[in-house]
Amino acid sequence: MSDLLNRHRTWWQSSVLVVLGMVVFWPSASFDFVNWDDPAYLEHNELIKEWSWQNLKGIATEVVTRNYAPLTIFSFLIEHTLWGLNPAGYHITNNILHAINGILVFLLVRRLSESTFVGWMTAALFLVHPVQIESVVWISSRKGLLCSMFMLGAMLARMKPQPTSRDEGRYVFLLALALFSKAHAVVLPPIMLLYDLLVRKKSFPEALPRQVIPGFMSLLLLMLTTGAQNSVLGGVRGHMSLELLHILAVDVTILWQYMAMLFCPTDLCVMYDPPTSGIWPQVLIGIAGLVVVGLGLWRIRRTHPLWILGACSFFLLLFPMLNFFRITTLMNDRYLYLPSIIVFAMAVSVVEQLLRVADSPLRYLLDLISNSTKAAIGFVVITSCMFLTQQHQTVWSGPESLWTHALSQYPDMPLLRIQYAVTLYDQGRLTDALDVMNRALKECRPDELDFERMQQFAVDWERELTTKQATADNSLKHGA
Repeated sequence: MSDLLNRHRTWWQSSVLVVLGMVVFWPSASFDFVNWDDPAYLEHNELIKEWSWQNLKGIATEVVTRNYAPLTIFSFLIEHTLWGLNPAGYHITNNILHAINGILVFLLVRRLSESTFVGWMTAALFLVHPVQIESVVWISSRKGLLCSMFMLGAMLARMKPQPTSRDEGRYVFLLALALFSKAHAVVLPPIMLLYDLLVRKKSFPEALPRQVIPGFMSLLLLMLTTGAQNSVLGGVRGHMSLELLHILAVDVTILWQYMAMLFCPTDLCVMYDPPTSGIWPQVLIGIAGLVVVGLGLWRIRRTHPLWILGACSFFLLLFPMLNFFRITTLMNDRYLYLPSIIVFAMAVSVVEQLLRVADSPLRYLLDLISNSTKAAIGFVVITSCMFLTQQHQTVWSGPESLWTHALSQYPDMPLLRIQYAVTLYDQGRLTDALDVMNRALKECRPDELDFERMQQFAVDWERELTTKQATADNSLKHGA
């Protein structure tokens, strides 16, 4: 009877989470494509235009936009069959995947924390937090949503006190699906190894063999994707020539910026331009903060192994994006999609600990007060996040609003000027596009590759404008 009641309660708790996730991101169903990978993945991607053996082979073997993600491209093939190039269908699919991920987060965190409050609040924050906007409303971020769904499913199958051989098989299968969605899943085997060592208290020789096959699968995907990331231009490149020690210093500042974004999600942007020089005071303060956090975690390593696992997993989930293997970006909101779960779970756990009451004659009254306080805190935090998310996601409604907003924060960033000019050109505003590009060439400091791109755009558009003006003059002359 109690099992039936628990399943019924879980069903209702999950249903509320789905409603939260779908309601907060439902406006995105009316959003357009944006000219930031969407054309390459959808509008100009011949692999998804029709079902053929040639296209299926291409999906299985080809790299698209610096990523080997055949399952993601296959999902676009299915959707293109259903609704062509109507962006609404793709946005709704992203919303559904995000809602599913929210349920998986609830089930996983509830199991690990042994607390329904921690599990549900963590999932609710994960679903409605503004930092998730890029991952959900940007159609090209489908690969991250799919990969996260299979990673969470794999963790749910494997993170048990005594996983069976069937659980191990499910974990390997779901890991494979995650890897075929996005190479980010390569961090999952190390996380599972740490879980066995820290939480299940297994010895290293006993735990390591269980991750040999998953690790080999991950290594193959990593080798394939790393070459693609380094061979295609895009994003920003000012950091690409920095020494490793310099990159580590920049990473320290970025990690604290990520933490600030989770607790104060303002000034979010499609692209960031964090400083890479003159940052040593911030680096020293950041290192001191990391040392304090590290010492605190070390003190509780035996009593709270899940906290150690969470801290290590946070760094592992961010590791592929910290530019040890150089990629053409330094930080993005979408990189926090899974790491945010750990921060939210820890924060909610602290709140629960603070509100926990000791056994006393007034225990039932104090429990009632505690539960009411938790409900009030949860309501305020969740509604605040929903409001901020509703406000900010409209930035992603189309290319012009996206790049206008980005330029308001980083007006001298060459990449943003290029994207805004291309947006104007796509709208048929050739004169405006050329003016933006010419001013960018004078006012910005692009690197050599961006300068060549900008100059080529300017030359091509100048030639096109001259041709159009000549055609218009001829038409007027013949008309006269």
